[in-house]
Amino acid sequence: MKTELKNSHLTATINHKGAELISLKNANHKEYIWDGNPDYWGKHSPILFPIVGTLKNNTYTHNGNSYHLPRHGFARDMSFELIEQTTNSITFSLASSYETKLVYPFDFDLQIKYTLEEKKLVIGYKIINKDVVTIPFSIGAHPAFALPKNFEDYNLLFDKTEDLTVYTLENDLISDTVFTLEMDKNKLPLSYPLFENDALIIKKLQSKSITVLENETPLLKVQFDDFKNLGLWTKNNAPFICIEPWLGYSDTIHSKGIIEDKEGIQSVETKNSFDCSFYIEIL
Repeated sequence: MKTELKNSHLTATINHKGAELISLKNANHKEYIWDGNPDYWGKHSPILFPIVGTLKNNTYTHNGNSYHLPRHGFARDMSFELIEQTTNSITFSLASSYETKLVYPFDFDLQIKYTLEEKKLVIGYKIINKDVVTIPFSIGAHPAFALPKNFEDYNLLFDKTEDLTVYTLENDLISDTVFTLEMDKNKLPLSYPLFENDALIIKKLQSKSITVLENETPLLKVQFDDFKNLGLWTKNNAPFICIEPWLGYSDTIHSKGIIEDKEGIQSVETKNSFDCSFYIEIL
């Protein structure tokens, strides 16, 4: 099932499976979200919860018990319930269940709210702790933006002057190998060799927004003030770029597997909630 959200500038379409944004078009029907062609990657903008990235051996421990979670967690593959709709917003919920507790033994309510504000789509996450213990979690976005021209025609413009310290992956885990991406006037030119070893993992950065430039013309901006970490990713020859605000990332190769000690993990105390959001602005 899909639900559409529309104003005079934008039309957003959200799939109830995963509460996933699958389309974002302007008033001229130009599409900004990747179409999900499975020849490259069959998703559009999945939600990453309750982990981001990969666990060592796809396993973690809590209170001495062992649990199995696949890469990026389970939320992206589950059906959400539509719980509220207004003229400019729509809210979905995924509540804990017998199924989720087999792999994540906590009582929670994950709510995803999409709000249209002129030419912006604001995507808000709320993690409500309904348990009697503190809940450890990570959450992240994974929007893929369509790049219809040659990949090398695009640049990513960061809002701060900085070089990027990038962590490389080893068997999908954060390795000890890092390198520096030097930028020219805050711009990162896109090329497929950048991603030959999978995603670019950035644990810390000063910038809080990235603008996608097409031959120097601004297309869209991703603003992510609430997020500490960032992933950038595409597949070889695929006409999209993923700009991924994260709170958390894959285990390191040295991980001991205890989820509360996981590098980058967040937490929300009992009967409290955790809120964060980012937005996509069409320029």
